[in-house]
Amino acid sequence: MKINSVRNLRDFKGKIIFLRVDFNVPISGGKVREDHKIKAGLETIDYLLSKGARLIIATHLGNPKKPDCKLSTRPIAARLKTLLRRPVKFSPKIVGAETKVLIKKIKPGEALLLENLRFYQGEYTNDSIFAKELASLADIYVNDAFAVCHRAQASVVAICKYLPSYAGLLLEKEISALSKIIRPKKPLVVIMGGAKVKTKAPLISKLYPKADKILLGGALANNFFKFQKLEVGKSLVDSDSDAVIKKFFKNKKIASKIILPIDVVVKTKTGKTKLVLSGNVQKSEKILDVGPETIAVYAEHIKKAQTIVWNGPMGKFEEDSFKHGTLSIARLVASRSSGPAHGVIGGGETVEAFQLTKMSEYMDWISTAGGAMLSYLGGDKMPGIKKLIK
Repeated sequence: MKINSVRNLRDFKGKIIFLRVDFNVPISGGKVREDHKIKAGLETIDYLLSKGARLIIATHLGNPKKPDCKLSTRPIAARLKTLLRRPVKFSPKIVGAETKVLIKKIKPGEALLLENLRFYQGEYTNDSIFAKELASLADIYVNDAFAVCHRAQASVVAICKYLPSYAGLLLEKEISALSKIIRPKKPLVVIMGGAKVKTKAPLISKLYPKADKILLGGALANNFFKFQKLEVGKSLVDSDSDAVIKKFFKNKKIASKIILPIDVVVKTKTGKTKLVLSGNVQKSEKILDVGPETIAVYAEHIKKAQTIVWNGPMGKFEEDSFKHGTLSIARLVASRSSGPAHGVIGGGETVEAFQLTKMSEYMDWISTAGGAMLSYLGGDKMPGIKKLIK
């Protein structure tokens, strides 16, 4: 597969480029709280600006049903200006005469960030009229938002009908890194946490022929315990998971590769922390982490791996009492990556937890995507990259 990369553009000095990014970052008090996704997108922005392009940057933020000042992208413009050390102007509108006036004022090497794309319902519905309005603002379209490429939305898909379209540097790297999971060096170890079985099921089904072991944790593991008639107490479970899990256990090849926690850390009715064997959970208790025996078993599999993919934390890592499983797995994955194995992680919570280890530089790839990563690896359709593939 060859991607039509923005590197293929030879001369775009003075050209207006519509750059779709995924800067869907947490904001509080009018300021960006965490900027991993913004920093990941800087390479493409720097590349285009250094070539003298006039840049329109567009992103979504959250899932608003209508314009909402709490989900304005204005704080992103301020953070982007600081990181780029270049002027970044802001447009309170996305399309229309006012926006076009602001675009005319952009000089080569300067950028304008648009308001939240999802303030327009046409974005959600992949509306051709809205996409045509977006396209009328620019000469060239560049998609650097891999995290939304599994969505058929106007600024990702329909806009490609009206402009020459290219992949940004980040999107290109995402596909390259994840393609190594689809064609892995063996052994392949898949680590999965989080909550929803339904979203993880396609990935398990897709990778099981290649995976040597699939290590489960978090609320995802709770669902498997529940299916096996083990007590999970007040632990978080996915109410409609049984039918999906049943399919896995019908297939003995899949079932033999799935490894569940041996021991878990629970919160008791009185709020105390307790270590118990899986299956010995009381009805009043809640599973919030994997235990040390589980970490030891998982470590043995990770140490043998040549390829590792991880999506989803092992527990409620936001609380100090329940972060040890997730951070231990993170350190193990980091220690094996960038040499002995090809290690890839993805998903907002996974990345957030991983950054607590201060070992990000040891990873081969930290994906900016969660759902899109699962969709790509799971073999689902990716409408956002269809027009970018040669």
